[in-house]
Amino acid sequence: MKNKSRLRYWLNLTTVTVLSLALTFFILVFYASNRWTQSFLHPARYIPAGNWLKQNNIPYQEIELTAIDGVKLAAWYTPTKNGAVILVAHGYGSSRLEDIYVMFAQSGYGVLAWDFRAHGASGGEFSTLGYYEQLDVEAALDYALSQPDVEHVGAWGGSMGAATIILTAAKRTEIEAVVSDSAFPTLEDVMRLNMPIEALQPLSVFFGEWSSVSDIDQVRPVDEIGKISPRAVFVIDGWQGAAVIMNSPYRLYDAANEPKQIWVEDGVPHLGTYGNDPLDYKKRMTEFFDKWLLGK
Repeated sequence: MKNKSRLRYWLNLTTVTVLSLALTFFILVFYASNRWTQSFLHPARYIPAGNWLKQNNIPYQEIELTAIDGVKLAAWYTPTKNGAVILVAHGYGSSRLEDIYVMFAQSGYGVLAWDFRAHGASGGEFSTLGYYEQLDVEAALDYALSQPDVEHVGAWGGSMGAATIILTAAKRTEIEAVVSDSAFPTLEDVMRLNMPIEALQPLSVFFGEWSSVSDIDQVRPVDEIGKISPRAVFVIDGWQGAAVIMNSPYRLYDAANEPKQIWVEDGVPHLGTYGNDPLDYKKRMTEFFDKWLLGK
């Protein structure tokens, strides 16, 4: 009897221990997945100062945009000198891009740049990397179209901004030409790249969609870019790191319809094409928008 009691004791202890360890493991998995997801939904904020605009004597106005869901967006606007405005959409974890802003303003274009929701000085509690950010692009587009002397609107986007510009331009034909610098093909690709533990990916998607009331399957620029035609698309990327892993530029270019262009530089990092050769970048941007917005 003693042996049976002892055996039963150790079996019960083992069962409780295994169940406790399993429960602890699942709690840790849930916790890690949620923490990772929350870090993505709430990027660090960087407030742009406008120093580069001031140093280059670029006149600009501090304005506030309001997205259709009520989110307030901090923005800069420089009126056009040639009848066209370029929307400048920054990437995830960034803010209004002063170097790109100056580049277009120096070429005579009006420029409108804003901090996406949950970025910079804008309102918003979380970032969805393209789902709700389309409302921000539309707010900027509507503002640009309401300004005097604006006859044409083009858009430049970087990374998340490029993906969001593609998604918005696919349904808003007022955007007449698009430059996509370092866009991701799908948000699912980004999730897989940044969460390499495959077992945690479904939970991360669940927590992200539940927390933000969004849908990851609706953020697929590769499925939407073809709808921009017959308006022009220029796909740019540096062929290094994430671009290679996701085959980003070529998947987007192949999915786009004419007219389209592509520029891929070997050994250049994410969003690094401008920094790699600013003069060539400015020349190509000016030629592209001059042709497709101004008919030159």
